[in-house]
Amino acid sequence: MKNLKKIESSLETIKNDIKEFYDPKIWGFLTLNGVCIDIETTQIQWIFAKYKAIDEIVMFYVDVKLSQTVPTITDIIPSAIISQREIVDMFGINIEDSQKGLYLDEDSLSTPLAGCGI
Repeated sequence: MKNLKKIESSLETIKNDIKEFYDPKIWGFLTLNGVCIDIETTQIQWIFAKYKAIDEIVMFYVDVKLSQTVPTITDIIPSAIISQREIVDMFGINIEDSQKGLYLDEDSLSTPLAGCGI
């Protein structure tokens, strides 16, 4: 992707970084994504696309340990709750105000992508 801008952040600043960046008239929130880095670390990615632009994407990212809590952005982007809950279900990452149990059935493996699925 030619026009992908990656912005590294931290758990302490990610919410403010997104708040300063996000203008709902210019940017659409695509998703919150998780990528397993190693057995203890997951990279959380907040992905945005520019309206009326072809292939212009901005991705904020933070590497998170399972013991850490990611701040919610639902006060900035209410629809992010769905993506946040998916991360909680699939990776076992704690995200403020995001409950477990949106995507997985009762008989599913709990947090199937945590620790790279190991």
